[in-house]
Amino acid sequence: MPVSVASAQTVPGQRTHSVDRAFLSMERRRPDVRWEAGGVAYLSGPPPSLADFRAYVGFHLPRLPLLTSRVEGGSRRPLWRPNADFALDQHVHEAVADGPGGWEAALDSALNAPFAPGTYWGVWLVHGHTPDTYAVCYRFHHACQDGAAAALTFRSLLGEGEPSGRPVPEKGRPADLPRRVGAVLGLTVRFVAGALVVRRRRPALPFVPTGERQLWRGRVRADTLRRIGAAHGGSGHDVHLAALAGALADWSAQSGAALPRVTALVPFDARRPDEEQTWGNRCFALPLELPLEPAPVRGAAPGRPQDSADGHLPLWRLERVVASTRKLRGRVWRQAIQDLVRFMPARPTEWYMRGMLSPRVTDVMATSMPLADQGSLGDTQVTGTALLPLVVPGHLFAVGLSFFGGWAEVSFVADRALPLGESLPELWERAVGDLERAAHV
Repeated sequence: MPVSVASAQTVPGQRTHSVDRAFLSMERRRPDVRWEAGGVAYLSGPPPSLADFRAYVGFHLPRLPLLTSRVEGGSRRPLWRPNADFALDQHVHEAVADGPGGWEAALDSALNAPFAPGTYWGVWLVHGHTPDTYAVCYRFHHACQDGAAAALTFRSLLGEGEPSGRPVPEKGRPADLPRRVGAVLGLTVRFVAGALVVRRRRPALPFVPTGERQLWRGRVRADTLRRIGAAHGGSGHDVHLAALAGALADWSAQSGAALPRVTALVPFDARRPDEEQTWGNRCFALPLELPLEPAPVRGAAPGRPQDSADGHLPLWRLERVVASTRKLRGRVWRQAIQDLVRFMPARPTEWYMRGMLSPRVTDVMATSMPLADQGSLGDTQVTGTALLPLVVPGHLFAVGLSFFGGWAEVSFVADRALPLGESLPELWERAVGDLERAAHV
């Protein structure tokens, strides 16, 4: 079904950002890797027909004109330009469940279906298992969007279309320039050193990958994460990372997969207040070692201090995470990240990203994103969400935390061969509960 791109023709060629070009270059280097991310919205109500769903998406595309663009101009200075050959039916599909028992297979089909040739994104209508529930799965090549841009796509298709509330520094003054330059240099030294850290021996994955991804979900009240974080000088995302460390420690014990050390790759939105949020990447990935277990103290008595039941271990994890992220939440460092992403050339950007994504440096991708207070498609309402972060070959899994309505929804995306992968959401929920009890909030 062709769709008019008249609205997109008013958009001039938009230069790709250095992070966009890095992802495009990595795709050329590793065409076997799926450099993609996305999300799933779960809805309550009768699903539309595929024809109606395509018409619905086409109606909303003018609010996201660069979704009808393509990359032109070669590898050195590529531009996003309007695609006169854009065809909606190459981007909007369906995955139909074979009755009540076919839901997982239909969703897996949407998660793993290849994009149509020459396309950078796709959306799947997943239905057929019941008459009054369905899902919408949106996936995109990471060269096109980061999480903040994808969240705005969600709100444009299923919400109110407002930009996300994201923390940005105040507008700088000329007198701030020397301090900003110094902060950028300090940040560069810190993270270049991190990118150069190569483990002598990469831990072997505890499974043989199949190439098929699977999604597992859990949820807690968003206020629970925020209360715990505020009580300890941190954020809801800090609590999420501390709970993730607890869940991984328990998963390691249950699965038999040794995890002497786990480093999460945490993306940060580095857009300036005046920057377009619908397209492209303005993210910076930072490594953060997850505090699974404290180092044993010589001569200390064994037993309770390291038991999660008495609250010492969960709070120790949270305090370690908050200490690691405190600077990054501040105005000076956030401004430095924005400046670094704005001015860093393409080649150093790609070098850094390849280093950070390497399983010799990081083990999991961990991201979070505020989505919306509510969402709908026609008369049907969004009841839940799940992020689909980038799954890097050699990583254990990717985990995303989406804030939708009053819920914080965790999603684990991994190769289906990951042992006990289905237990991870419950272990994370249990770890949040341990933190809530230990924090007395």
